[in-house]
Amino acid sequence: MSERERAERAFRARFGEDAALLVRAPGRVNLIGEHTDYNDGFVLPIAIDREVWIALRPRPRADGRVLVRSLDYEAEAELDLTSPAHSDQGWAEYITGCAWALRQAGHELKGWEGVMGGNVPRGAGLSSSAAIELATLRAFAVVAGLDWAAKTMALLGQRVENAWVGVSCGIMDQLIVAAGQAGHALLIDCRSLEIAPAPLPAGVAVVVLDTSTRRGLVDSAYNERRRQCEEAAAFFGVQALRDVDLATFSAREAELDRTARKRARHVVTENARTVEAAQALRAGDVARFGRLMDASHASLRDDFEVSNEALDVIVEIARAQSGCLGARMTGAGFGGCAVALVQAQAAPAFIDGLVPAYHARTGLEPQVYVCRAAEGASVVDAPGKA
Repeated sequence: MSERERAERAFRARFGEDAALLVRAPGRVNLIGEHTDYNDGFVLPIAIDREVWIALRPRPRADGRVLVRSLDYEAEAELDLTSPAHSDQGWAEYITGCAWALRQAGHELKGWEGVMGGNVPRGAGLSSSAAIELATLRAFAVVAGLDWAAKTMALLGQRVENAWVGVSCGIMDQLIVAAGQAGHALLIDCRSLEIAPAPLPAGVAVVVLDTSTRRGLVDSAYNERRRQCEEAAAFFGVQALRDVDLATFSAREAELDRTARKRARHVVTENARTVEAAQALRAGDVARFGRLMDASHASLRDDFEVSNEALDVIVEIARAQSGCLGARMTGAGFGGCAVALVQAQAAPAFIDGLVPAYHARTGLEPQVYVCRAAEGASVVDAPGKA
């Protein structure tokens, strides 16, 4: 049964009729450009064909309330749109936060009720939270008749994370989830929000490698890296490390303390790699792209220090498989997923070789997903609203 069918069936069971509307939003995997987004830099993600679905209907009574059942958490949450408030249900905070952000932006909302479920792994670095946010924003927008502008809604999703949930994330996750294009990676300028599509060449597969290790984001390490980057930018007298080029960094790196030097070196070199990687995709040069992925992982491991043993092991094993063009950790780090670019015809053998080798080294069972680049958040079965 597909995730869409699961949500539709559960809606009928809960509310006694078919859903009036369906919305969906994908997860994402970032091919290259890690910890550059909150430094106003460049990222190169794809939206993936693992999604959050919401089957819903407008609230039968105009009482200004929202009722959502989560299939994945086997729980329900209800909120009052006139006074969104924090609760002790972590998953529901994203829904309440979306209502709060939309109201803060001046939008008049209408109540709805629905069932939410999906197959974006939680805590794996594939942006399950952004998928929930953008699916929820889509639901609010279609029920209230709001115009959908992907960049605007992505910024609202980021505001939910920053100001409601308390994660100091950049714009990448919400923007790719909102604006993804099938068959393409998007080179995103995280300062201007300019988007430049880069087609994924035929004959290659994007393979996501879930290490089966997890780490929450609302803690000191992620926010610490962000503060370190801001301090390094202040040293160079610029708004963000995106404004420091390789020559400027090399000329003054000795003046920085060891930690600041390493953090800044990663961001400066990663921005350069990401722009080059988009050029490589457009040229169909997958070998060059793979080399840039490998260099990115080394920088994240050694300079930004956000890898862990499981990520390093799975990347090492991936690179040893026939047909692997490059591999790197992806996401915030300290667990979660890596991503590999693999020759498509070699993907089955790649997986067959990687899974037992990783288990033998770590005792963990990896989850492996061969992903397509998918469309961003959309309304389904609502003519004229998609």
